[in-house]
Amino acid sequence: MTSTATAKPTLLQSRLGGLPRPFWVLFGGTFVNRLGTMVEPFIGVYLTQARGLSLLAAGAVMAVFGVGSLVSQLVAGWLSDRLGRRAVLTGGMLATAVAMIVLGYSTSLPAIVASMAVLGLVMDAYRPASQALVADLIPPHDRPRAFGLLFWAVNLGFAVAMVAGGWLAQSGFLWLFWIDAVTCVVFGVLVWRAVPETRPARERRAGGFGTVLRDRLMIGFMLTNLAFTFVYLQAFTTLPLAITGQGLSTAAYGLAMAVNGVLIVAVQPLVSHWLAKRDQSLTLAAGMSVVGVGFGLMAFASTTAGYAAAVVVWTAGEIVTAGATGALVASMAPAHLRGRYNGAAGFAWSAGALLAPLAGTRLLSGGQATLWLTVGAVGLVAAAGQFALTPAIRRRATRDALRG
Repeated sequence: MTSTATAKPTLLQSRLGGLPRPFWVLFGGTFVNRLGTMVEPFIGVYLTQARGLSLLAAGAVMAVFGVGSLVSQLVAGWLSDRLGRRAVLTGGMLATAVAMIVLGYSTSLPAIVASMAVLGLVMDAYRPASQALVADLIPPHDRPRAFGLLFWAVNLGFAVAMVAGGWLAQSGFLWLFWIDAVTCVVFGVLVWRAVPETRPARERRAGGFGTVLRDRLMIGFMLTNLAFTFVYLQAFTTLPLAITGQGLSTAAYGLAMAVNGVLIVAVQPLVSHWLAKRDQSLTLAAGMSVVGVGFGLMAFASTTAGYAAAVVVWTAGEIVTAGATGALVASMAPAHLRGRYNGAAGFAWSAGALLAPLAGTRLLSGGQATLWLTVGAVGLVAAAGQFALTPAIRRRATRDALRG
């Protein structure tokens, strides 16, 4: 007689089984929210076409948004440890919904700037809370898989949103703001109703951002991720400029980036289980190096097929990195400071997002080869830095496991 207790799990169970219900609520809410992420990708077009701003004015307004996003990561991380993950995530989503609607109906430049500043402060406030929530809910051995699943949900939802948003924008941009707002409300309400608060009890000497700043390992990790973000976000800042500068159409850029989306959605679920069993610091370093090589290869591209081939390479690296960053921050952060540590990681990402277009466009002015070979070199430096951090990350993870 065959015992069901010894039966091997199916492929689907090995990929999706064993994760708690609150995680799947977070997964579903994240997917719905990304389905509605239609304003951010088209904000430049909206400001110039619907509101008549010049390119310079639109750039300044988007910079205000970027600064707000930079600050929000630190504030939201602090609040996640003080007020709780659920309160910050729900509050951030509801505030984002309100800011979206206000921005959609703003017509004067002062109102647009004020709305964009508020939106920058609240739109990504959910990230430190969401990352801390996953770390609270999921045991260390399953965190890479959980963070990888969230990565997949974000990319699948965003891919649909890009197509739907481009189509809806032809009927009027206001649709984008309302859909984005509604999905934010749905996400926030789902979390509030179905996800318990997971914030650990505060310790007598709870610490704060001073603890993060004194953590040399975390600072090193933030620097490698800032460099990696600078490299990765060239895909959304200078890449379209580089492709059209070669005499290709915007459709060529769309086709190249479609390759990125298709590969992530199709391949990442197939390899995430295997990647989750590897050393996450080495996995992240390997992924960073492949991304760096892929961006460097674009120095030799001049056709749509050439750019698409380079995108295939760096997308492979991006898939390898999926889930590793969140799992590593969770392994480095004390439980009661997970919000602050994830806020610091988010700050590094936002800083890289501000640096990417500023430095990338300057490099592009020196030529395609200057841009892509420099960016590729930065990617390899980030990978080398992450590799150098690996022994210290292992020691801390082992120490915390023994304490637990």
